[in-house]
Amino acid sequence: MENCAIELKGITKRFGEVVANDGIDLQLNRGEILSLLGENGSGKTTLMNMLSGIYFPDEGQIFVNGQPVSIRSPRDAFANGIGMIHQHYKLVDVFTAAENIVLGLEEGGKLDIKAAEAKVRAICERYGFDIDPGQKIYDMSVSQKQTVEIVKVLYRGADILILDEPTAVLTPQETDKLFDVLRAMKADGKAIVIITHKLHEVMALSDKVAVLRKGKYIGTVKTSETNPQALTDMMVGHAVTLNIDRPRYETPVERLEVKGLTVLDGEGVKKLDGVSFTALGGEILGVAGIAGSGQKELLEAISGLCPVAAGEVLYTPDGGAPADLVGKTPMQIRKAGVAMAFVPEDRLGMGLVGSMGMTGNMMLRSWKKGRGVFLNRKDPNELALRVWKELEVVTPSTDFPVRRMSGGNVQKVLVGREIASAPSVLMTAYAVRGLDINTSYTIYNLLTEQKMKGVAVVYVGEDLDVLLELCDRILVLCGGRVSGVVDARSATKDQIGLLMTRLGGKEGN
Repeated sequence: MENCAIELKGITKRFGEVVANDGIDLQLNRGEILSLLGENGSGKTTLMNMLSGIYFPDEGQIFVNGQPVSIRSPRDAFANGIGMIHQHYKLVDVFTAAENIVLGLEEGGKLDIKAAEAKVRAICERYGFDIDPGQKIYDMSVSQKQTVEIVKVLYRGADILILDEPTAVLTPQETDKLFDVLRAMKADGKAIVIITHKLHEVMALSDKVAVLRKGKYIGTVKTSETNPQALTDMMVGHAVTLNIDRPRYETPVERLEVKGLTVLDGEGVKKLDGVSFTALGGEILGVAGIAGSGQKELLEAISGLCPVAAGEVLYTPDGGAPADLVGKTPMQIRKAGVAMAFVPEDRLGMGLVGSMGMTGNMMLRSWKKGRGVFLNRKDPNELALRVWKELEVVTPSTDFPVRRMSGGNVQKVLVGREIASAPSVLMTAYAVRGLDINTSYTIYNLLTEQKMKGVAVVYVGEDLDVLLELCDRILVLCGGRVSGVVDARSATKDQIGLLMTRLGGKEGN
């Protein structure tokens, strides 16, 4: 086919006894945006990593422009016009945009940075990018850094682009701008693949959707001829309910009151500046903000993991008087009833021991009986078995080292363990980051169950659609300050997006 940019035939990739991709056939045309969908562990990233030269297939053949090719390195991928923009950016902070874009290129003779900047500007003007080639990376927003990564692959001549979770940390306005750019690139004849879990974005942007399940290719459908429910059923293999239930808790009580919380980093820069809000037992309080707005510092300050420069964190137990948590150790705070399921990018760095299995990691925290969602716990092994079953953790056994699990399964263990510890305040950060839609909805339902037991749930999330559907109220942070607290049942995505950039003014709480 003349218009075919990429064709995969019988692509198979094994890691030991695990078959990550099993005889996959897939086609991508020029002037087309293809969304690649699948549950965690379905083989999406592995497949794209073979196109970008990170892995080499054990079986099968890759065709570019109808010709068979061998892609053994990212250099080979670029030689065939293929570039991948990874979820975690690979940029040097102290370099400018242009310096990062040309880094590693062999252009012969001395680098002409002025000529490079001019070429970067030309690419930006062609597709509508908004970056200054001379700006340092450390001065850029997340959206601008992503733009640099995209321009980097275009500079190298890529006309087949692969984007892995491109909107994970973007505001709605930044997402719209990215989509406009991708549509311009599609109109220019580029072939684009997007790996994403956000079905509303799939429907808004892509022309076709390819679905993988457990390493096998299920099929490709035209986006105009499908819907989110049908795509989810294809991914999972059976009917799945995509509704987040949001019941009201009849008698919410004040559980946590934060007053004037200020946190400084090691250089004395304010990461949180006078943050004040209340979290009620019997509600889910969402926390929204552009990446780096203080979400991480907020949860770490409440749980005693980072020092507080000023302010109070008042915790009120059932039938007790308010007590200030500032100055207490994480263990003292946990014993008071405040638990944090903080799921950062480094999942193994926040309380999971990589060399231990699920049972050992359960023993670290949830060895005592409690009133959690996982009931009748006699010992850590029983708890591990319940988390394994409830959250469908993919692991050979509860003793299998967690560091050898996929990132999504590590996340299930961490979140499941925290919920099972039966706290009265449960704080989760990015609890569903990188999780497939089926598992994500399981987590949402577990958090709602906790809310209906009178637990105060603080949910830091990236997906505004989920925040609006799951939470009762949403606290918006911008630059370490509260720019608004809104009712999630009546707020709009645009309203929150504006507050995230402090364009929407101040809202009452």
